[in-house]
Amino acid sequence: MAPTTKSYDYIVIGGGSGGSGAARRAAGWYGAKTLLVENGKAGGTCVNVGCVPKKMTWYFASVNEVLKGAKNYFYDVPEDVKFHFEKFKKRRDEQIVRLNGAYERNWSREGIELVHGTAKFSGPKEIEVELQDGSGKASYTANHILIATGGHPLVPEDVQGAHHGITSDGFFDIEVLPRKIAIVGAGYIAVELAGVLNAIGVETHLFIRGETFLRTFDPMIQETMTKTYEEAGVIIHKSFKGFKTVERLDSSPPTVTEGAHEKRTDGPTPDKRLKLTDTEGNMYEFTELLWAIGRAPETKGLNLDIAGVKLNEKGQIDVDEFQNTSAEGIYALGDVTGQAELTPVAIAAGRQLGNRLFGPPEFKAAKLSYENIPTVVFSHPEVGTIGLTEPKAVQRYGQENIKVYKTKFAAMYFDLYPPEEKVAHPTQYKIICAGPEEKVVGLHILGEGSGEMLQGFGVAMKMGATKANFDSCVAIHPTSAEELVTMR
Repeated sequence: MAPTTKSYDYIVIGGGSGGSGAARRAAGWYGAKTLLVENGKAGGTCVNVGCVPKKMTWYFASVNEVLKGAKNYFYDVPEDVKFHFEKFKKRRDEQIVRLNGAYERNWSREGIELVHGTAKFSGPKEIEVELQDGSGKASYTANHILIATGGHPLVPEDVQGAHHGITSDGFFDIEVLPRKIAIVGAGYIAVELAGVLNAIGVETHLFIRGETFLRTFDPMIQETMTKTYEEAGVIIHKSFKGFKTVERLDSSPPTVTEGAHEKRTDGPTPDKRLKLTDTEGNMYEFTELLWAIGRAPETKGLNLDIAGVKLNEKGQIDVDEFQNTSAEGIYALGDVTGQAELTPVAIAAGRQLGNRLFGPPEFKAAKLSYENIPTVVFSHPEVGTIGLTEPKAVQRYGQENIKVYKTKFAAMYFDLYPPEEKVAHPTQYKIICAGPEEKVVGLHILGEGSGEMLQGFGVAMKMGATKANFDSCVAIHPTSAEELVTMR
Protein backbone atom coordinates (compact mmCIF):
# COMPACT_ATOMS: atom_id res chain seq x y z
CA MET A 1 0.00 0.00 0.00
CA ALA A 2 1.44 3.37 -1.02
CA PRO A 3 2.24 5.74 1.87
CA THR A 4 -0.01 8.76 2.42
CA THR A 5 1.48 11.96 1.00
CA LYS A 6 1.51 14.81 3.52
CA SER A 7 1.22 18.35 2.17
CA TYR A 8 3.12 21.48 3.25
CA ASP A 9 3.56 25.07 2.12
CA TYR A 10 7.34 24.70 2.08
CA ILE A 11 9.73 21.77 2.08
CA VAL A 12 13.39 22.41 2.84
CA ILE A 13 15.88 19.64 2.08
CA GLY A 14 18.93 20.18 4.27
CA GLY A 15 19.26 21.49 7.82
CA GLY A 16 22.51 23.37 7.43
CA SER A 17 22.97 27.13 7.53
CA GLY A 18 21.01 27.94 4.39
CA GLY A 19 18.20 25.47 4.96
CA SER A 20 17.77 26.51 8.57
CA GLY A 21 17.74 30.21 7.70
CA ALA A 22 15.17 29.64 4.98
CA ALA A 23 12.88 27.43 7.06
CA ARG A 24 12.97 29.70 10.09
CA ARG A 25 12.16 32.80 8.05
CA ALA A 26 9.22 31.10 6.33
CA ALA A 27 7.78 29.45 9.44
CA GLY A 28 8.84 31.83 12.19
CA TRP A 29 8.05 35.11 10.44
CA TYR A 30 5.24 34.21 8.10
CA GLY A 31 3.65 31.09 9.55
CA ALA A 32 4.25 28.90 6.52
CA LYS A 33 3.65 25.21 7.18
CA THR A 34 7.23 24.00 6.81
CA LEU A 35 8.90 20.61 6.67
CA LEU A 36 12.66 20.32 7.08
CA VAL A 37 14.41 17.10 6.03
CA GLU A 38 17.92 16.39 7.34
CA ASN A 39 19.96 13.18 7.05
CA GLY A 40 22.81 14.24 9.30
CA LYS A 41 23.41 16.35 12.37
CA ALA A 42 21.55 19.62 12.74
CA GLY A 43 23.52 22.64 11.56
CA GLY A 44 25.23 21.01 8.59
CA THR A 45 28.87 21.46 7.68
CA CYS A 46 29.39 24.80 9.42
CA VAL A 47 28.33 23.64 12.87
CA ASN A 48 29.69 20.10 12.76
CA VAL A 49 32.81 20.00 10.58
CA GLY A 50 33.34 23.58 9.46
CA CYS A 51 33.32 27.14 10.72
CA VAL A 52 32.44 26.50 14.37
CA PRO A 53 34.89 23.71 15.35
CA LYS A 54 37.48 25.32 13.04
CA LYS A 55 37.31 28.62 14.90
CA MET A 56 37.52 26.86 18.27
CA THR A 57 40.64 25.04 17.08
CA TRP A 58 42.05 28.33 15.77
CA TYR A 59 41.59 29.79 19.26
CA PHE A 60 43.34 26.73 20.73
CA ALA A 61 46.33 27.31 18.45
CA SER A 62 46.29 31.06 19.06
CA VAL A 63 46.61 30.50 22.82
CA ASN A 64 49.77 28.52 22.16
CA GLU A 65 51.15 31.40 20.09
CA VAL A 66 50.41 33.86 22.89
CA LEU A 67 52.16 31.61 25.41
CA LYS A 68 55.22 31.39 23.19
CA GLY A 69 55.41 35.17 23.02
CA ALA A 70 54.62 35.78 26.69
CA LYS A 71 58.31 36.13 27.57
CA ASN A 72 58.34 39.40 25.66
CA TYR A 73 55.88 40.73 28.24
CA PHE A 74 58.10 39.35 31.01
CA TYR A 75 56.01 36.36 31.96
CA ASP A 76 57.92 33.30 33.08
CA VAL A 77 56.27 30.77 30.78
CA PRO A 78 58.29 27.61 30.12
CA GLU A 79 59.19 26.85 26.50
CA ASP A 80 57.59 23.40 26.65
CA VAL A 81 54.14 24.29 27.97
CA LYS A 82 52.08 21.11 27.92
CA PHE A 83 48.65 21.14 26.36
CA HIS A 84 46.01 18.43 26.18
CA PHE A 85 44.57 18.31 22.70
CA GLU A 86 42.41 15.29 23.47
CA LYS A 87 40.69 17.15 26.33
CA PHE A 88 40.17 20.19 24.13
CA LYS A 89 38.70 17.97 21.42
CA LYS A 90 36.28 16.40 23.90
CA ARG A 91 35.11 19.84 25.11
CA ARG A 92 34.80 21.07 21.52
CA ASP A 93 32.66 18.04 20.63
CA GLU A 94 30.42 18.68 23.64
CA GLN A 95 29.87 22.23 22.47
CA ILE A 96 28.91 21.02 19.00
CA VAL A 97 26.35 18.62 20.49
CA ARG A 98 24.90 21.54 22.45
CA LEU A 99 24.58 23.54 19.23
CA ASN A 100 22.90 20.60 17.46
CA GLY A 101 20.28 20.64 20.18
CA ALA A 102 19.88 24.42 19.96
CA TYR A 103 19.16 24.18 16.23
CA GLU A 104 16.48 21.56 16.74
CA ARG A 105 14.88 23.47 19.62
CA ASN A 106 14.73 26.62 17.48
CA TRP A 107 13.07 24.69 14.66
CA SER A 108 10.51 23.21 17.05
CA ARG A 109 9.79 26.55 18.69
CA GLU A 110 8.99 28.09 15.29
CA GLY A 111 6.67 25.29 14.26
CA ILE A 112 8.98 23.58 11.76
CA GLU A 113 8.41 19.85 11.44
CA LEU A 114 11.75 17.99 11.37
CA VAL A 115 12.15 14.64 9.65
CA HIS A 116 15.39 12.71 9.94
CA GLY A 117 15.97 10.93 6.66
CA THR A 118 17.31 11.06 3.12
CA ALA A 119 15.15 12.76 0.52
CA LYS A 120 14.80 12.27 -3.21
CA PHE A 121 12.33 13.64 -5.72
CA SER A 122 9.52 11.31 -6.70
CA GLY A 123 7.69 13.89 -8.82
CA PRO A 124 7.87 17.55 -9.86
CA LYS A 125 6.61 18.82 -6.46
CA GLU A 126 6.96 15.66 -4.39
CA ILE A 127 9.71 14.01 -2.39
CA GLU A 128 10.16 10.57 -0.88
CA VAL A 129 12.15 10.25 2.35
CA GLU A 130 13.92 7.14 3.59
CA LEU A 131 13.37 7.56 7.33
CA GLN A 132 16.37 7.07 9.59
CA ASP A 133 14.36 5.47 12.37
CA GLY A 134 13.93 2.38 10.19
CA SER A 135 10.18 2.80 9.81
CA GLY A 136 10.39 2.89 6.02
CA LYS A 137 9.56 5.65 3.58
CA ALA A 138 7.31 8.70 3.66
CA SER A 139 6.05 11.00 0.92
CA TYR A 140 5.64 14.76 1.11
CA THR A 141 4.51 17.46 -1.29
CA ALA A 142 4.62 21.26 -1.38
CA ASN A 143 4.19 24.10 -3.85
CA HIS A 144 7.64 25.36 -2.84
CA ILE A 145 10.64 23.07 -2.34
CA LEU A 146 14.12 24.30 -1.45
CA ILE A 147 17.28 22.26 -2.03
CA ALA A 148 19.94 23.26 0.51
CA THR A 149 21.96 20.07 0.74
CA GLY A 150 25.40 21.72 0.76
CA GLY A 151 28.56 20.01 -0.38
CA HIS A 152 31.22 17.52 0.63
CA PRO A 153 35.04 17.54 0.52
CA LEU A 154 36.71 15.89 -2.43
CA VAL A 155 39.18 13.02 -2.41
CA PRO A 156 41.08 12.63 -5.72
CA GLU A 157 39.91 9.71 -7.81
CA ASP A 158 43.13 9.41 -9.82
CA VAL A 159 45.47 8.82 -6.87
CA GLN A 160 45.91 5.19 -5.92
CA GLY A 161 45.32 4.80 -2.18
CA ALA A 162 43.92 8.33 -1.78
CA HIS A 163 41.38 6.99 0.74
CA HIS A 164 44.21 6.53 3.26
CA GLY A 165 44.18 10.30 3.72
CA ILE A 166 41.50 12.34 5.45
CA THR A 167 39.54 15.45 4.51
CA SER A 168 38.48 18.41 6.63
CA ASP A 169 35.68 16.17 7.95
CA GLY A 170 38.25 13.70 9.27
CA PHE A 171 40.38 16.49 10.71
CA PHE A 172 37.77 17.04 13.40
CA ASP A 173 37.98 13.37 14.40
CA ILE A 174 41.67 13.68 15.31
CA GLU A 175 42.33 13.08 19.01
CA VAL A 176 46.06 12.39 18.86
CA LEU A 177 47.94 14.98 16.82
CA PRO A 178 50.02 13.62 13.93
CA ARG A 179 53.76 14.17 14.17
CA LYS A 180 54.11 15.11 10.49
CA ILE A 181 51.28 15.99 8.13
CA ALA A 182 50.96 16.62 4.39
CA ILE A 183 48.18 19.02 3.41
CA VAL A 184 47.28 19.23 -0.27
CA GLY A 185 45.55 22.43 -1.32
CA ALA A 186 45.92 26.20 -1.44
CA GLY A 187 42.52 27.54 -0.43
CA TYR A 188 40.78 28.53 2.79
CA ILE A 189 40.70 25.08 4.36
CA ALA A 190 44.28 24.11 3.52
CA VAL A 191 45.70 27.42 4.76
CA GLU A 192 43.62 27.55 7.92
CA LEU A 193 44.39 23.98 8.99
CA ALA A 194 48.08 24.31 8.09
CA GLY A 195 48.28 27.43 10.27
CA VAL A 196 46.56 25.73 13.18
CA LEU A 197 48.70 22.59 13.08
CA ASN A 198 51.95 24.48 12.65
CA ALA A 199 51.11 26.75 15.59
CA ILE A 200 50.68 23.75 17.91
CA GLY A 201 53.93 22.09 16.91
CA VAL A 202 52.99 19.62 14.17
CA GLU A 203 55.53 19.40 11.34
CA THR A 204 53.36 20.76 8.57
CA HIS A 205 53.95 20.41 4.83
CA LEU A 206 51.69 22.29 2.41
CA PHE A 207 51.62 21.12 -1.21
CA ILE A 208 50.45 23.82 -3.66
CA ARG A 209 50.30 23.93 -7.46
CA GLY A 210 51.56 27.51 -7.81
CA GLU A 211 54.09 29.72 -6.06
CA THR A 212 51.57 31.22 -3.62
CA PHE A 213 48.43 30.08 -1.86
CA LEU A 214 45.01 31.79 -1.58
CA ARG A 215 45.27 32.43 -5.31
CA THR A 216 41.85 34.09 -5.66
CA PHE A 217 42.90 36.77 -3.17
CA ASP A 218 44.71 40.03 -3.82
CA PRO A 219 48.41 39.59 -4.72
CA MET A 220 49.39 41.39 -1.50
CA ILE A 221 47.59 38.72 0.52
CA GLN A 222 49.03 35.84 -1.51
CA GLU A 223 52.63 36.99 -1.37
CA THR A 224 52.76 38.17 2.23
CA MET A 225 50.89 35.22 3.69
CA THR A 226 52.91 32.63 1.75
CA LYS A 227 56.14 34.22 2.95
CA THR A 228 54.83 34.51 6.52
CA TYR A 229 53.88 30.84 6.64
CA GLU A 230 57.29 29.81 5.36
CA GLU A 231 59.01 31.95 7.99
CA ALA A 232 56.74 30.47 10.67
CA GLY A 233 57.94 26.96 9.79
CA VAL A 234 55.36 25.61 7.37
CA ILE A 235 57.22 23.67 4.67
CA ILE A 236 55.63 24.69 1.38
CA HIS A 237 56.12 22.50 -1.67
CA LYS A 238 55.51 24.81 -4.63
CA SER A 239 54.73 23.97 -8.27
CA PHE A 240 53.41 20.65 -7.02
CA LYS A 241 52.19 18.35 -9.80
CA GLY A 242 50.26 15.91 -7.65
CA PHE A 243 50.62 12.59 -5.89
CA LYS A 244 50.46 9.33 -7.78
CA THR A 245 50.14 6.82 -4.94
CA VAL A 246 49.46 6.74 -1.20
CA GLU A 247 50.55 3.60 0.62
CA ARG A 248 49.72 2.61 4.19
CA LEU A 249 52.85 1.41 6.02
CA ASP A 250 51.69 0.71 9.56
CA SER A 251 50.75 -2.84 10.44
CA SER A 252 47.02 -2.45 11.07
CA PRO A 253 45.44 0.01 8.66
CA PRO A 254 41.76 0.69 9.38
CA THR A 255 39.06 -0.91 7.30
CA VAL A 256 38.09 0.93 4.14
CA THR A 257 34.39 1.68 4.22
CA GLU A 258 31.94 3.15 1.77
CA GLY A 259 31.08 6.58 3.16
CA ALA A 260 28.32 8.86 1.95
CA HIS A 261 30.43 10.23 -0.88
CA GLU A 262 33.83 8.59 -1.28
CA LYS A 263 35.78 5.61 -0.09
CA ARG A 264 37.57 6.59 3.08
CA THR A 265 39.30 5.10 6.10
CA ASP A 266 37.84 4.82 9.56
CA GLY A 267 39.94 7.80 10.61
CA PRO A 268 43.34 8.77 11.98
CA THR A 269 45.24 6.52 14.39
CA PRO A 270 48.24 7.33 16.61
CA ASP A 271 50.61 4.97 14.78
CA LYS A 272 49.56 5.84 11.24
CA ARG A 273 52.35 5.89 8.63
CA LEU A 274 51.93 6.80 4.98
CA LYS A 275 54.30 6.68 2.03
CA LEU A 276 53.42 9.22 -0.65
CA THR A 277 54.86 9.15 -4.16
CA ASP A 278 54.36 12.14 -6.41
CA THR A 279 54.01 12.14 -10.20
CA GLU A 280 57.74 12.84 -10.60
CA GLY A 281 58.77 9.84 -8.49
CA ASN A 282 59.67 11.71 -5.31
CA MET A 283 58.76 9.82 -2.12
CA TYR A 284 57.71 11.19 1.24
CA GLU A 285 56.71 9.66 4.54
CA PHE A 286 54.06 11.25 6.75
CA THR A 287 51.92 10.27 9.70
CA GLU A 288 48.86 11.93 8.16
CA LEU A 289 47.62 13.24 4.82
CA LEU A 290 44.85 15.78 4.50
CA TRP A 291 43.12 16.49 1.20
CA ALA A 292 41.89 20.09 0.92
CA ILE A 293 41.41 20.19 -2.84
CA GLY A 294 37.89 21.51 -3.00
CA ARG A 295 34.29 20.57 -2.40
CA ALA A 296 31.55 19.11 -4.59
CA PRO A 297 27.80 19.80 -4.47
CA GLU A 298 25.67 17.27 -2.62
CA THR A 299 23.26 16.24 -5.37
CA LYS A 300 23.75 12.48 -5.59
CA GLY A 301 20.57 10.51 -5.07
CA LEU A 302 18.21 13.49 -5.19
CA ASN A 303 16.68 12.38 -8.51
CA LEU A 304 16.86 15.95 -9.80
CA ASP A 305 15.98 14.83 -13.31
CA ILE A 306 12.54 13.71 -12.12
CA ALA A 307 11.94 17.22 -10.80
CA GLY A 308 13.36 18.85 -13.95
CA VAL A 309 16.22 20.55 -12.07
CA LYS A 310 19.26 21.20 -14.26
CA LEU A 311 22.91 21.28 -13.27
CA ASN A 312 25.64 23.52 -14.65
CA GLU A 313 28.93 22.33 -16.14
CA LYS A 314 30.45 22.00 -12.65
CA GLY A 315 27.68 19.73 -11.42
CA GLN A 316 26.15 22.48 -9.27
CA ILE A 317 22.44 23.28 -9.34
CA ASP A 318 21.89 26.10 -11.81
CA VAL A 319 19.96 29.02 -10.30
CA ASP A 320 19.08 32.58 -11.26
CA GLU A 321 19.45 35.69 -9.09
CA PHE A 322 16.28 34.77 -7.17
CA GLN A 323 17.51 31.22 -6.37
CA ASN A 324 15.04 29.74 -8.88
CA THR A 325 16.12 26.48 -10.52
CA SER A 326 15.01 25.38 -13.98
CA ALA A 327 11.91 23.80 -12.39
CA GLU A 328 9.05 26.04 -11.35
CA GLY A 329 8.55 26.09 -7.58
CA ILE A 330 11.91 24.47 -6.82
CA TYR A 331 14.78 26.56 -5.48
CA ALA A 332 18.38 26.02 -4.42
CA LEU A 333 20.96 27.97 -2.45
CA GLY A 334 24.24 27.61 -0.60
CA ASP A 335 27.12 25.34 -1.47
CA VAL A 336 24.99 23.10 -3.69
CA THR A 337 24.81 26.05 -6.14
CA GLY A 338 28.49 27.09 -5.83
CA GLN A 339 27.51 30.71 -5.14
CA ALA A 340 30.01 32.29 -2.71
CA GLU A 341 30.36 29.17 -0.56
CA LEU A 342 30.17 30.87 2.83
CA THR A 343 27.83 30.19 5.74
CA PRO A 344 26.48 33.76 6.10
CA VAL A 345 25.78 33.87 2.36
CA ALA A 346 23.60 30.76 2.56
CA ILE A 347 21.76 32.13 5.61
CA ALA A 348 21.15 35.50 3.97
CA ALA A 349 19.99 33.89 0.71
CA GLY A 350 17.62 31.61 2.64
CA ARG A 351 16.07 34.49 4.52
CA GLN A 352 15.58 36.55 1.38
CA LEU A 353 13.98 33.58 -0.36
CA GLY A 354 11.61 33.16 2.58
CA ASN A 355 10.72 36.85 2.36
CA ARG A 356 10.01 36.57 -1.37
CA LEU A 357 7.92 33.41 -1.21
CA PHE A 358 5.90 34.07 1.94
CA GLY A 359 6.35 37.72 2.85
CA PRO A 360 4.24 40.80 2.13
CA PRO A 361 4.03 42.33 -1.37
CA GLU A 362 6.98 44.66 -0.84
CA PHE A 363 9.23 41.56 -0.60
CA LYS A 364 8.12 39.96 -3.89
CA ALA A 365 11.39 40.97 -5.54
CA ALA A 366 13.59 40.13 -2.52
CA LYS A 367 16.93 38.60 -3.37
CA LEU A 368 20.45 38.49 -2.03
CA SER A 369 23.09 40.76 -3.57
CA TYR A 370 26.24 38.76 -4.13
CA GLU A 371 28.31 41.95 -4.55
CA ASN A 372 30.77 43.05 -1.86
CA ILE A 373 30.57 40.03 0.42
CA PRO A 374 33.17 40.28 3.19
CA THR A 375 35.10 37.15 4.05
CA VAL A 376 37.83 36.18 6.49
CA VAL A 377 40.47 33.45 6.46
CA PHE A 378 41.33 32.32 9.99
CA SER A 379 44.97 31.89 9.16
CA HIS A 380 47.96 32.97 11.26
CA PRO A 381 47.62 35.96 11.05
CA GLU A 382 44.02 36.50 9.96
CA VAL A 383 43.11 37.71 6.49
CA GLY A 384 40.06 39.79 5.59
CA THR A 385 38.87 40.86 2.15
CA ILE A 386 35.90 42.48 0.48
CA GLY A 387 35.36 43.69 -3.07
CA LEU A 388 37.77 43.57 -5.99
CA THR A 389 41.40 42.55 -5.98
CA GLU A 390 43.76 45.02 -7.61
CA PRO A 391 44.01 43.02 -10.87
CA LYS A 392 40.21 42.72 -11.03
CA ALA A 393 39.81 46.45 -10.39
CA VAL A 394 42.24 47.26 -13.22
CA GLN A 395 40.34 44.87 -15.48
CA ARG A 396 36.98 46.47 -14.67
CA TYR A 397 37.89 50.17 -14.47
CA GLY A 398 41.23 50.50 -16.27
CA GLN A 399 44.59 51.23 -14.65
CA GLU A 400 44.20 54.98 -15.14
CA ASN A 401 40.91 55.01 -13.21
CA ILE A 402 41.98 53.34 -9.99
CA LYS A 403 44.06 54.52 -7.08
CA VAL A 404 45.59 52.19 -4.51
CA TYR A 405 46.49 53.04 -0.94
CA LYS A 406 48.74 50.67 1.01
CA THR A 407 50.40 50.44 4.37
CA LYS A 408 52.55 47.89 6.16
CA PHE A 409 53.47 47.93 9.84
CA ALA A 410 53.81 45.83 12.97
CA ALA A 411 50.80 45.85 15.26
CA MET A 412 51.35 47.50 18.63
CA TYR A 413 51.04 44.16 20.37
CA PHE A 414 54.46 43.26 18.98
CA ASP A 415 56.22 46.47 20.01
CA LEU A 416 57.90 44.66 22.92
CA TYR A 417 59.11 41.82 20.72
CA PRO A 418 62.73 41.83 19.54
CA PRO A 419 63.15 43.05 15.92
CA GLU A 420 63.84 39.60 14.51
CA GLU A 421 60.56 38.28 15.98
CA LYS A 422 58.57 41.41 15.26
CA VAL A 423 59.00 41.11 11.48
CA ALA A 424 57.45 37.64 11.59
CA HIS A 425 54.08 39.21 12.49
CA PRO A 426 53.14 41.53 9.63
CA THR A 427 50.09 43.72 9.30
CA GLN A 428 49.26 44.97 5.82
CA TYR A 429 46.29 46.91 4.47
CA LYS A 430 45.26 47.90 0.96
CA ILE A 431 42.40 50.14 -0.15
CA ILE A 432 41.49 50.13 -3.85
CA CYS A 433 39.51 53.11 -5.13
CA ALA A 434 37.89 53.75 -8.51
CA GLY A 435 36.83 56.86 -10.40
CA PRO A 436 37.23 60.58 -9.63
CA GLU A 437 35.11 60.18 -6.48
CA GLU A 438 37.49 57.42 -5.29
CA LYS A 439 34.77 54.96 -4.42
CA VAL A 440 36.23 52.12 -2.35
CA VAL A 441 35.88 48.99 -4.50
CA GLY A 442 38.36 46.72 -2.73
CA LEU A 443 39.64 46.35 0.81
CA HIS A 444 42.26 43.79 1.78
CA ILE A 445 43.71 43.38 5.26
CA LEU A 446 45.94 40.93 7.06
CA GLY A 447 47.05 40.95 10.66
CA GLU A 448 45.72 40.46 14.17
CA GLY A 449 42.05 41.35 14.61
CA SER A 450 41.24 41.39 10.89
CA GLY A 451 38.16 39.19 11.33
CA GLU A 452 36.39 41.53 13.75
CA MET A 453 37.66 44.64 11.99
CA LEU A 454 36.30 43.81 8.55
CA GLN A 455 32.63 43.61 9.52
CA GLY A 456 32.22 47.37 10.05
CA PHE A 457 34.17 48.28 6.95
CA GLY A 458 31.99 45.82 5.05
CA VAL A 459 28.92 47.85 6.01
CA ALA A 460 30.64 51.01 4.78
CA MET A 461 31.42 49.45 1.41
CA LYS A 462 27.89 48.11 1.00
CA MET A 463 26.75 51.72 1.46
CA GLY A 464 29.10 52.91 -1.30
CA ALA A 465 31.78 54.53 0.85
CA THR A 466 34.48 56.66 -0.76
CA LYS A 467 38.03 57.31 0.37
CA ALA A 468 36.81 60.73 1.60
CA ASN A 469 34.27 58.95 3.82
CA PHE A 470 37.04 56.83 5.29
CA ASP A 471 39.18 59.92 5.83
CA SER A 472 36.35 61.79 7.55
CA CYS A 473 36.00 59.10 10.22
CA VAL A 474 37.91 59.97 13.39
CA ALA A 475 40.48 57.30 14.20
CA ILE A 476 40.31 55.12 17.30
CA HIS A 477 43.76 55.27 18.88
CA PRO A 478 45.77 53.18 19.46
CA THR A 479 44.45 50.46 17.17
CA SER A 480 45.54 48.80 13.97
CA ALA A 481 42.19 49.68 12.37
CA GLU A 482 42.93 53.41 12.59
CA GLU A 483 45.40 52.95 9.74
CA LEU A 484 42.44 52.35 7.41
CA VAL A 485 41.03 55.84 8.05
CA THR A 486 44.36 57.70 8.08
CA MET A 487 46.04 56.46 4.91
CA ARG A 488 47.51 59.18 2.66
